[in-house]
Amino acid sequence: MKNKVAYITGGTKGIGLGIAEVLHKHGITVAISGRNKEDALEVAKQLSSMEAPVFGIGSDVKNFEDEQNAVAEITKKFGKIDYVIANAGLGIFKPVDQLSTEEWSSMIDTNLTGIFHTLKASVEELKKSEGYFITISSLAGTNFFENGSGYNASKFGAVGFTQAAMLDLRKYNIKVSTIMPGSVSTHFNGNEPSEKDAWKIQPEDIGQLVLDILKMNPRTLPSKIEIRPLKTSS
Repeated sequence: MKNKVAYITGGTKGIGLGIAEVLHKHGITVAISGRNKEDALEVAKQLSSMEAPVFGIGSDVKNFEDEQNAVAEITKKFGKIDYVIANAGLGIFKPVDQLSTEEWSSMIDTNLTGIFHTLKASVEELKKSEGYFITISSLAGTNFFENGSGYNASKFGAVGFTQAAMLDLRKYNIKVSTIMPGSVSTHFNGNEPSEKDAWKIQPEDIGQLVLDILKMNPRTLPSKIEIRPLKTSS
């Protein structure tokens, strides 16, 4: 896997950073993006080693041109892209009658349209490499809950989009999977990770799962994966 190149959106913290750390540790060339270019460059600098530099890029997945430019930068620097992990996402949790149109749009545009932008920008490179496209959705993409109307809509959509894209792209030998985590110890929704989150899935656990998927025999395609903590908080 040392000759492989991975692009991870939302790679400056949380799940995206956990994935970047694991892939980098296992010899994969990693490019990460975030809405703030300075943050992406700083995290990339921290992750980089003499043997394996990490490439930081500023890109807002809501903007298709940003994703086009990110893919162009990566291919110019490394010559190809083998793996794309569409991880960027956000959540706003309010009753539907209190959710603003701006808040609705920010979730749909990031969590759903952003995935489309990332795939649309990278799909021709993935055809060349017969690569892998992975989306990070959520158990909220199959389980609805109170105060989650906008988030549920975006994550249900992300799962449906990814599954349909899998059927469209497998004829090109592109593998497509969606990962649907439950509670993960991140800064998501204003959480501050601490010892109280020890029961949750850790970002590096998702990174290990991504690595395991990438290492599977290419004849096998785990198209939709639910992952949850073994136990609930007590």
